[in-house]
Amino acid sequence: MDKIRITFVCFGNICRSPMAEFLMKEFVKDKGAADKFEIDSAATNGCEAGNPVHYGTARILERMGIDFSRKRARKLAVSDYGKSDYFIGMDAMNIRDMKRLFNGDPEGKVKLLLDFTDDKRDVADPWYTGNFEQTFIDVTRGINGFYEYLKKEGKV
Repeated sequence: MDKIRITFVCFGNICRSPMAEFLMKEFVKDKGAADKFEIDSAATNGCEAGNPVHYGTARILERMGIDFSRKRARKLAVSDYGKSDYFIGMDAMNIRDMKRLFNGDPEGKVKLLLDFTDDKRDVADPWYTGNFEQTFIDVTRGINGFYEYLKKEGKV
């Protein structure tokens, strides 16, 4: 069976999407399913390209004992469309920007993270809110819902 390839996406790839990337990696490892996944993250904007994870996200991941030290922000490219099965955006602007980049979304790969929960809304950007704990809660709920979706679809 092919691996499930997921790219989490936010504006700068230093706060929300790397948090989602590393929490999802930990989540599937805990489920004994890490070998079934390829998980990455990227930005819709290149302003942070090459930069490390934001200290607010870093604190949460460090608290959980998750190594993210080699992660550097990268900008999503048109060529990424063929490399992932799912592009999971954090907010409506991310979705719009991805669909623009990908000339629409011909294969229906672009999704909003919290659409996999009963609280369908954007994950607020902690770069502006400063509330990384709320982002952690939202991302965790989204990951749980996304994994349940994948189970229901028979993919895991």
